[in-house]
Amino acid sequence: MRVKKNLLTERGLTLIELVIVIAIIGVLASAVAPLANISKKRAKEFELKRSLRILRSAIDRYKNAYDNKNIDNEIGRSGYPESFLELIEGVKDAKDPEGRMIYFLRRVPRDPMNMNEFISPEETWEIRAHDNEPDDFSGGEDIFDIRSSSDDIALDGTAYKDW
Repeated sequence: MRVKKNLLTERGLTLIELVIVIAIIGVLASAVAPLANISKKRAKEFELKRSLRILRSAIDRYKNAYDNKNIDNEIGRSGYPESFLELIEGVKDAKDPEGRMIYFLRRVPRDPMNMNEFISPEETWEIRAHDNEPDDFSGGEDIFDIRSSSDDIALDGTAYKDW
C-alpha cells in the first residue's frame, strides 16, 4: 500500500530556500549600509554647522559688547575674546551700576569631526586671531574666528576647514 503525502501538512524550508533568503537579505543589507554611513556623516555635518554658528555668534556678541562699551576697553586690545574661558565665565558689564556679568557661552562644543577624545573641546578647534592672515589659524592673542581641525571633505565636496 502506498502512503500519500499531503503537501499542506509538511512544514519547514529546504536548504535551497534558506540560501536564497539569506542571499536576498545580504543584498538588501549591502544596499542599506552606505545609506546609513551617509546619514551618520550628514548628522555630524549638521552638528558641525550648529557648533560653528554657536561659537561664532558668541564671539560676535562679545565684540558687540566691547564696541558698545559694556566691556572695559583697554588700550591695545582688539575687542575680541582672549580665550573660550572668557566667553564662558563672562565679563562684568561696565554700564551696569551693580556690576552684573555678561555671559556669552554656556560651554564650548566639541568639533564633531575631530575624533581625538583625549583633548578638551577647546583644543578641537583651530583659532584665528584678529591680526592673522585670512588662512592662518595658528592662534594668537585673541579669538577672531574658528574652524574645524578636520582635513576631511564634506558630502558637498568642500573641506570642513572652509566652513
